[in-house]
Amino acid sequence: MSFWRAARAALVWKKQVLGISSLLGVVVFAALLVSCAGDKQVPVFGQHQNAYVTLPGQNSVLLMQINTITGEMTSVGQTPQILGTAPQGLALMNKFLYVANTQANSISLFNIATDGSLSQSGPATPTASGPYALVIDPTGKYLLVSNSLSGNVSVFSIDSSSGALTAVAGSPFFTGGQNPGEMLMPASGDLLYVSDAGSGIVTAFTFSNTTGVLTRVGSPNYSGAGAAGLAVDSSGSYLYVANASAVNNPPNSIGNISGFNINRTAGPSYGSLSAITGSPFTSIAGSGPTHLVLASNGNFLFATTSGAAYSVWAFSIGETGALTPTINSPFSVQSGNLFALIDSTGGFLYIGSSTGIQGYTYDQNTGQPTIVTDSPFSTNGTSPGKMVISP
Repeated sequence: MSFWRAARAALVWKKQVLGISSLLGVVVFAALLVSCAGDKQVPVFGQHQNAYVTLPGQNSVLLMQINTITGEMTSVGQTPQILGTAPQGLALMNKFLYVANTQANSISLFNIATDGSLSQSGPATPTASGPYALVIDPTGKYLLVSNSLSGNVSVFSIDSSSGALTAVAGSPFFTGGQNPGEMLMPASGDLLYVSDAGSGIVTAFTFSNTTGVLTRVGSPNYSGAGAAGLAVDSSGSYLYVANASAVNNPPNSIGNISGFNINRTAGPSYGSLSAITGSPFTSIAGSGPTHLVLASNGNFLFATTSGAAYSVWAFSIGETGALTPTINSPFSVQSGNLFALIDSTGGFLYIGSSTGIQGYTYDQNTGQPTIVTDSPFSTNGTSPGKMVISP
């Protein structure tokens, strides 16, 4: 079914429900808010979040809807395929969605309609080689792009009315590594951290939200082999990096998580990193952590790996930033190495894998995951790239 056909059907359904409810009165309308199918709660129209997923193998972007009560995901439609783009990273801002085209070395801009559907706006904007991850700064004025094949980060100013991109002076900015990948900008909006799997490093930058200029802070910090996913604690004091192929001895797990103190003192070393005592941290079993995500309550950190054996690691965060495995971690559930996200309600964990998207609820104290009904959710028969969830 096409994007627009699906949208029209949804709107007709909504009108029918509203019409019936107005005729039957308040009691029936209240019953419609949460009906029961067995022991499963079913939401009415509108109780959902939109999620956008890149499909590199199909050269398009998929729109999915997340049921905010059950966590289930439903495919709604996808954009027309544009050969030779292989989209990966995404960034969402209000009515605009930006997509990194890794093969075409460009950034596509999509307008988001009120029903969540996408329409491409104008030609793609050229960037450096191999664009991979995208970040929008908290002010919404700038889009940052890690270029995995040219070893740098591009910065573009965003036109607030049209969404059009313009490169800032001095862009792109070199990271000091070989293959910059994931990026993270803490909530303060004046720092940027970039991981590099090829070099095993993480690079720190200060960021000007006046000019869009990135300034590297000292030399890159060695994190570990296969440095990839990034996370920062809720206070903005500690940075964590997943090192997918680092060797531990002991234990026998493969891969670990480096922890760094973030220097928050004003001056030339602002934003610089220093190792947390006890870093790196690892699991008693498992292999290859690639992505990190902080739980909604900020109390613990998830690390995801491939496969189903000891595949999801959970760590509590101590007062000094040190990580301690939670009870029963690691958890043997289906996981993946493409992305890890917590939805904006904070109740669901989504993990990207080659078979689709794994969905879980999780215990707010231990991180113990529980599978969402019908998970994994298909991404139209192809492996997803990255995903972003609307607020």
